[in-house]
Amino acid sequence: MDWGYLFTSFEGRINRAKFWAGYVVLWVATAIVVGILSVILGDSASFWILYFIAVVLIVLAGLAIQIKRWHDRGKSGWWVLINLIPIIGFWWAIIETGFLPGTPGSNEYGPDPLAGA
Repeated sequence: MDWGYLFTSFEGRINRAKFWAGYVVLWVATAIVVGILSVILGDSASFWILYFIAVVLIVLAGLAIQIKRWHDRGKSGWWVLINLIPIIGFWWAIIETGFLPGTPGSNEYGPDPLAGA
């Protein structure tokens, strides 16, 4: 798996397995980073600055993962904005990107990620 592509590119498609693998890695990384920062720096200004930088990087990586899943579903990456709808948006995004299969074959966003699997 190309982790750099998974976390940094907003183009292309990924399957559900890569989606979940990416999010598990992000959740674990978040817990580790916050834990290490809080133990080393405590509740200092340095902690909050580094925490903010880490959150921005993790959010961008999460967006890259989710946008590629929207692409796999044959939809624009702008569908990621559905997350902004309170309660319903989160569940809609999780069901569509995490549980429903992508479009079979190539679509306008690239080849089927399962074609070689």
